[in-house]
Amino acid sequence: MTAKQLASKRQELHAKGINLRALCAEKNISYQAARDLLRGRARGLRGETHKAAILLGLKPAPESTELSA
Repeated sequence: MTAKQLASKRQELHAKGINLRALCAEKNISYQAARDLLRGRARGLRGETHKAAILLGLKPAPESTELSA
């Protein structure tokens, strides 16, 4: 995710009047993880930040959780 993508997502949330804390509570994701992600402090590679990146639309949802052998 580039800084431009993150800024665009922040502007989109602001333009729609969406409160990040309320969105996180609704989607059941960590507010801190989403905040760190949108500020560029986390990359969303695994765990809560990965889940937040998918739910915020910054990353595509994985097709499958199974690893190919």
